[in-house]
Amino acid sequence: MEAARKLAALAAAACLGAFGATPSEITVRLALDHDVYVDGERMRAVIDVANASGDVIDCRTNSSPDRLIVDLYRASDRYQYEKVSDVPFTAGFILLSGEGQKLETFLADHFPFNQATRYYARAVLVHAGTRYESSLSSLNVVTGMRCGNALQMFKSNDGLRRVFELVHWNRDGMEHLFLKARDEGDSVRTWATTDLGPVLRVTRPKLSVLPTGEVVVLHRMTQDTFIRSEFWSLPDAFEFNVHDKMLDPDMAGAMRVKELYQDAGGVEPVKKAWWKFW
Repeated sequence: MEAARKLAALAAAACLGAFGATPSEITVRLALDHDVYVDGERMRAVIDVANASGDVIDCRTNSSPDRLIVDLYRASDRYQYEKVSDVPFTAGFILLSGEGQKLETFLADHFPFNQATRYYARAVLVHAGTRYESSLSSLNVVTGMRCGNALQMFKSNDGLRRVFELVHWNRDGMEHLFLKARDEGDSVRTWATTDLGPVLRVTRPKLSVLPTGEVVVLHRMTQDTFIRSEFWSLPDAFEFNVHDKMLDPDMAGAMRVKELYQDAGGVEPVKKAWWKFW
């Protein structure tokens, strides 16, 4: 009787193995860097795949048997967006039994976020004909509050204009400054929006376009600190260059005076008798 039960258990295990891994043996998670994005940001996310099954998960190339994808929905009506890129969501990978891996993806590289609204995203691993899905992650896309703009013209391309716009929005409990860039005229390209970091809006940010092609943004980060962000802007390229912290000129001057005072050994106070108050 005991032998019969063991034989039945082995047969059941063999049947389950024939149908591949169970959902609990392969887990997929999607983690977003933020829950609110300004339109134009690339929207970084990390997909975590853990393989506790006895199978091999192979997503190395387009011809591999398995696929790792992302589904995107508009929250208002659950409309599902089609992928517009022709490249995989993540780098290729293979997972043996007991292995796991975290993979980076940028949602806006693959989907047209053409509305300022709420979206739902989830990662899906397709393995042996079964979908292993993460839970839905919510994200909001906003336009931001405008606080500056500039226009760049190009001598080598009279028909091209590049429009820059500074906006601010709350991110993780702090106000952040963002730089948008888009082309008009001969090109209608939209460049990736850049998060320039926290901003203290007691001082208006400054946006400058230099004749040599540099785009410079100067904004106050704290009471004592400014951030200087520099980009290279050419007709066929827009690239981040440097991001420097600088002390407020008044604060820097006060600190320099203090340093000079210390270097000189200080100044001895005038000694007076305690009864002389004049």
